[in-house]
Amino acid sequence: MSLTGDASNYLNPTQKIATVIGLAGLGIIVLSLFNEFSNKGLWLTISLVAITLGILLFSKGSYSGKLEGIKNHGVWIKSISSRGFWGWVAGITLTGFYVILYFYEGLLGANPDGNTGIVGLFDPLSRLLSGNPASQWFVYGTLYTVAILAFGIKFIWKYRHNRYEQLRTISVMFFQTGFAFLIPELMARLNSDSFSLPYNDLKNMWPLNYYAFDGWRVDQFINAQNIGLAFLIFAILSVFVISPILTYKYGKRWYCSWVCGCGGLAETAGDSFRHLSDKRMVAWKVERWVIHSVLVFSVVMTTAVVSTYLGYDSEKYWLTKKTFVILVSLFLIALFAGIAYFKRKQLKNDAFKGAVVYLIVTLAFFAVIYFVDLSQIKINAKYFSFGLNDNIYSYDAALRSSYGFLIGSIFSGVIGTGFYPIFGNRVWCRMGCPMAGILGIQQRLFSKFRITTNGGQCISCGNCSTYCEMGIDVRSYAQKGENIVRASCVGCGICSAVCPRGVLKLENGPLEGRIDGNQVLLGNDVDLMSLVNNK
Repeated sequence: MSLTGDASNYLNPTQKIATVIGLAGLGIIVLSLFNEFSNKGLWLTISLVAITLGILLFSKGSYSGKLEGIKNHGVWIKSISSRGFWGWVAGITLTGFYVILYFYEGLLGANPDGNTGIVGLFDPLSRLLSGNPASQWFVYGTLYTVAILAFGIKFIWKYRHNRYEQLRTISVMFFQTGFAFLIPELMARLNSDSFSLPYNDLKNMWPLNYYAFDGWRVDQFINAQNIGLAFLIFAILSVFVISPILTYKYGKRWYCSWVCGCGGLAETAGDSFRHLSDKRMVAWKVERWVIHSVLVFSVVMTTAVVSTYLGYDSEKYWLTKKTFVILVSLFLIALFAGIAYFKRKQLKNDAFKGAVVYLIVTLAFFAVIYFVDLSQIKINAKYFSFGLNDNIYSYDAALRSSYGFLIGSIFSGVIGTGFYPIFGNRVWCRMGCPMAGILGIQQRLFSKFRITTNGGQCISCGNCSTYCEMGIDVRSYAQKGENIVRASCVGCGICSAVCPRGVLKLENGPLEGRIDGNQVLLGNDVDLMSLVNNK
């Protein structure tokens, strides 16, 4: 019974009251589409408070008075969390919202001549923070932050027996509220006609921010003088210094589970759907090809974009387009050669072959960039935007536009979040995020982070595999006493939190001196006490 948990579908009185309050808050936002409220600030406050209060009360009804520890809570029985009717309704509703948000913002009331509808309802809050009228992105950012805060409290309550889960949830709540929402909005007040602060995204980490080195973005940094230069230097250091060091010490979890807003929403609002991730081998193979294809696309796109801003005259500029392409190509070849030689034991045969294929494809694209003036090729955007955009771009601009549309909009938004109730809460992180791709390679080959297992204690209950949001069959590692070192693992620690036997442990320490679980499981003569005493 402790493994099956509470499989009931009925709502207790507290949850019923919470549902009414929460839906009332959402109802106010929907009604704003059809009715202009006279006091928008008041109604917006009532709406956001009601939504937050509804979530918190529902959480109280779910977990109050129950023992600490993880139970399955009937997740494979309830319709909303088992791809049942309400799961599909939720998925279609979320997907529809993202389609409107990205491509039909006018339906939400966004208008340069004066906002109406939902966007207009958020005008008072936007003017209070930034001094500017709201946009559809401000509406989204506000609702996004409210979701992480409210569902974050629910998450902390659910996992109140585990300090690690509480700390990392507080961390993502802090970074989303402060660095992703409030600070950029407040920084916008410092802008004027003569001074433009690059406040759009403080971290500005490539390749997650595919526009990090676009011309308009670099111009923002330059126009902001010393402050902008500091942001630009920080962005470059983040890619080549800060991120690799943190990943070496702590794995990709330092970002994916402690800082990232996408991961924050997946962990909090998407927690109820984490078990829906596909654990089959075929899903893992598809995941590897898709995410690394996105990463290659990001590298090629960025190289093409930067090359178009460089001078072509070698007598005036030492760093010309062709020189830049050659340098990037040599860097990738040297990086691949170094990994192939020094990490050859960690590279499986299929991984090595895949890396060779991707390197050849990347260099082939670089050859095209080297010999062809991309700015002279014209492409109609309607052919890759399903008719949503009929502008004519040069090839380099089309490359940026297609990447932003396919990866930034369709994958990360419409599919990545809209399909939570269908494919699980980390679809974007598993298959679409180029940042996760780079961090995953670093984690797999260079990081000290891994999840150690004690196979002798495993009872094969399957909780760890069930709740792994990244589609990893954790139980297969635990049964063999094998350490888990996977590129896709975000170090959320839920597998450890739901294990009833304490089999799994997240570690950052050196490899030397660790107990070899395979030897223990096989019954070989291992002097465990000497290893413990040496520590």
